[in-house]
Amino acid sequence: MPDSGNEGSRSILVINGGSSTLKFALFRAGDSPVRRLSGLIDRIGSPQGTFTWMQEGASHGDRRIVATLDHASCLEPILECAQDKLAREPLLAIGHRVVHGGKEYREPQRVTPVVMEELQRLSPFDPEHLPAEIKLIEACARRYPRLPQVACFDTTFHQGMPNVARLLPIPRRYDRLGLQRYGFHGLSYAFLMKELARIGRQGEASGRVILAHLGNGASMAAVKDGKSVETTMGFTPASGMPMSRRSGDLDPGLVSYLSRTEGMSADRYHQMVNTESGLLGVSEISADMRDLLKEEQNDPRAADAVSLFCYQAKKWIGALAAALGGVDTLVFSAGIGEQSPAIRARICEGLEFLGVAIDHARNQQNDAVISSEGGRVTVRVIHTDEEREIAASVMALLSTD
Repeated sequence: MPDSGNEGSRSILVINGGSSTLKFALFRAGDSPVRRLSGLIDRIGSPQGTFTWMQEGASHGDRRIVATLDHASCLEPILECAQDKLAREPLLAIGHRVVHGGKEYREPQRVTPVVMEELQRLSPFDPEHLPAEIKLIEACARRYPRLPQVACFDTTFHQGMPNVARLLPIPRRYDRLGLQRYGFHGLSYAFLMKELARIGRQGEASGRVILAHLGNGASMAAVKDGKSVETTMGFTPASGMPMSRRSGDLDPGLVSYLSRTEGMSADRYHQMVNTESGLLGVSEISADMRDLLKEEQNDPRAADAVSLFCYQAKKWIGALAAALGGVDTLVFSAGIGEQSPAIRARICEGLEFLGVAIDHARNQQNDAVISSEGGRVTVRVIHTDEEREIAASVMALLSTD
């Protein structure tokens, strides 16, 4: 059936680039943006690269994109996929997830030469993401030189953290150079807090909330009165709890030890902690929690990886509860958090002293609320939507221009 569209309506293209993936979504512009198309380009730069997409109404497509060698080259297949919709609803703007905004950017920014210069300066802060994100913005500018582009930063949500939560215990001169704890996954957290305000009890979003974004990248945030007061990730997204391929926090002495004993360079160490560690490093078989849960009864390495992930998550919940002075609501989100009852149950086990108790039947059914009746802490499962948060931010910024 032809896409009817709306006379005079326009579209917002949202681009959400990861280290080796790129998610995208096309929204009809408006006060409440309507998703029209979404998709994922996975394993960028690999011969096994794939492109999958889904249109409204659940029609679905996929194909291999072996020729896609970098993030910038993903733009054309995305635009080709969206061409029918864009013919009826031309682009109004493009919104980008930008992982790092440094100290400078506390709000989404319309992309200008000054913004691009600052992002280039910040690139060493996050070499896993920023260079690719910059190239995507540049590719969009070449394709649509007059179209507004908006950078939405993962660090924005945490900008108001107390100074004690931001300081790194290293010589003070480095703080003046911008070396501090920033926190990430902020676009996800901003969306989750809006959802909690929409669906939760009156005042729940203003209480003591722990948000657990557990996906390929995993972090948690402690939120009080709607504001981030602590988070697990710090200066880079490799810190905090173990993730699919990232190590999380490590003893800094490992750097000099591996340099002395194996001749490991800084670049090699960076590669190890960002792409070879976490679930993959411990299990030696997979970075995917689903694979590890299937294999844990047969492979002790898989069992160790699962146990370590849940143990570290449990420890972080305890630490964040201490920062908050208690907890009223615990929210699980992202791929593992939303889809794995087994992992949620293991993380919550032993947290009864905090008031966390889950109803196992509700948890198994992926109910929206999985805590036991009468429990002191409300435990929720909320689907996150970074792309929708970006689209809403783009609309809000354009409305003030």
